Amino acid sequence: MHLIRSILFAIALAVVTVPYVVFPTLFFWLPPMTRHRLITSWVPIMMWVIRHVLGIRYRVLGRENIPAGPAVVLSKHQSAWETIALQVIFPPLCYVLKRELLRVPFFGWALAMIPGIAIDRSAGKDALAQVVEQGRERLKEGLWVVVFPEGTRVAPGTTRRYKPGGAILAKRAGVPVVPVAHNAGEFWQRNAFIKRPGEIIVSIGPAIDTKGTKAGDVSERAEAWIEAEMHRLFPHHYGNAEVAASPAGTPEEDAGGAERKSAQDV
Repeated sequence: MHLIRSILFAIALAVVTVPYVVFPTLFFWLPPMTRHRLITSWVPIMMWVIRHVLGIRYRVLGRENIPAGPAVVLSKHQSAWETIALQVIFPPLCYVLKRELLRVPFFGWALAMIPGIAIDRSAGKDALAQVVEQGRERLKEGLWVVVFPEGTRVAPGTTRRYKPGGAILAKRAGVPVVPVAHNAGEFWQRNAFIKRPGEIIVSIGPAIDTKGTKAGDVSERAEAWIEAEMHRLFPHHYGNAEVAASPAGTPEEDAGGAERKSAQDV
């Protein structure tokens, strides 16, 4: 059954995505935020498919922690699911992406139509400067910025070194950081064709004020909250036999140190 669901999802993904990859090239003359709204209308469609075809639902804890204005989201990264779902959980947002993706025919052209942060990771220390410069512009435009501080997808129960690039951007832009923990990798594993049905829990932590605080300290606070929340909600991934405490708040299901300057710290 999981295989059949996954095959149907792959078909639906192709059918729905193709028009959104091809047609955006016709909208180049529209204002950036208008293009963003048009192209990201793909997201709620795919979230419907994910729920009804794959059987993957989600709950959001801590929605009251979302600030009124733009912020930098530092999120756990386990799968492709959160790159889609965060767009319906938070206000309009953008991601940091590799500049070479913009050169991919059709797909890259569509990405170029959405205001984002495209960086050259081979630029060494200049890569961080690109994130800060472009990220500040996106935040001024009213977009939120999502950064995966571990730099790549990690399996449930594991962690990688948190890089301070997102905290540095937030500090320079004068906006708060919002930490996010989740268990998407339980049901949608990295590079796995077969997905499993279940409920993903997304927990949003209290916003971290960057004013009067060093970027390194902000990054450490975000890491401490995210990893503690992962252990609290998903102890079975960490060899902890205790049952996770009941999360506070009202669940919502399917609701709409030093500033290192190198590419490794973006």
